[in-house]
Amino acid sequence: MTARNYVEFVHVDKSYDGRTLVVDDLNLEIAKGEFLTMLGPSGSGKTTSLMMLAGFEAPSAGRILLAGKSLVEVPPYRRNIGMVFQNYALFPHLSVAENLAYPLSVRQVSKAESAERVRRILDMVKMSAFAERKPGQLSGGQQQRIALARAIIFEPDLVLMDEPLGALDKNLREHLQLEIKHLHDELGITVVYVTHDQSEALTMSDRVAVFNEGRIEQLAPPSELYEHPATPFVAGFIGENNRISGRIVARDDSRYTVETASGTRLCARSERNFALDQPILLSLRPERVRLGDDGADGENRLTCTVKEIIYLGDHRRIHLRLGDDTEIVAKVANTAGLGGVADQAEAIVSWGGADMVMLADGKAG
Repeated sequence: MTARNYVEFVHVDKSYDGRTLVVDDLNLEIAKGEFLTMLGPSGSGKTTSLMMLAGFEAPSAGRILLAGKSLVEVPPYRRNIGMVFQNYALFPHLSVAENLAYPLSVRQVSKAESAERVRRILDMVKMSAFAERKPGQLSGGQQQRIALARAIIFEPDLVLMDEPLGALDKNLREHLQLEIKHLHDELGITVVYVTHDQSEALTMSDRVAVFNEGRIEQLAPPSELYEHPATPFVAGFIGENNRISGRIVARDDSRYTVETASGTRLCARSERNFALDQPILLSLRPERVRLGDDGADGENRLTCTVKEIIYLGDHRRIHLRLGDDTEIVAKVANTAGLGGVADQAEAIVSWGGADMVMLADGKAG
């Protein structure tokens, strides 16, 4: 075992009916102390993978290892893994302090040490004043703090979190994201986190594994996923994305000319190797589309029609139709102004060739 492969999935399959693979040949290494998020839509295999790591599901094939030792024959209660669920799973008849002390009593930790650990962890999650309350007397966010504290109080080898913030409102969810990340940084624990919320994954993770149909489409740090998606699925799933289809009609080193179905030609730049006449999907983030004179230096400069302007507080979303009926969205900060752009009027938009990510489009043509 090395630091990089503290947790390992080796050629892991999972099928419930013997035919359809819910998890298909999963190979994944997680470093000690890493915060790794399994991200994907419902049915993509992320939660099943987490449940196999926890021991609540058995793989149909392959091996799962923790610290170099196989977990396949180890029951869940002997894996020394902390779990945090969306529904908190606290004992309603026990106080907060008793809930936290329970995993320590199971491990036969002395009462004196247990009391000290409970005190420390309550301070850590800012819940010291609530030690004698029952879970039913706490808010959802407070209960989730206690669930998190209970998962780490016995110093587990690994902490697994399955959609832990899904039941909370947006503001509280965003606040607890940062709290969990700070706890991870402070304690140096290894966390495997499951969510379908891409903003949550980008905020908290060292790396993100994007799942689709039982396989990992891309495994990378958040910034790389956003700036350099490897597949059309990842480009569409991570953040907002304008998708423009076309074919390559010219190339000059890393500069490609892509022609859309209507004959519009766009300049794209990529270090990846694509062939002439190859179907291409161009991924363009809305914040990279510039309006009016702001785009005077763009390699791609087009006239379009403004379909709709939507006010969203800190920014506006401008829905645009290009000449060939392709629709794109521009995101403009409210401090930037709209440069004379008006609803249902013509506007000039532009962006650089490097603002687009070129992806092989197997569905084109």
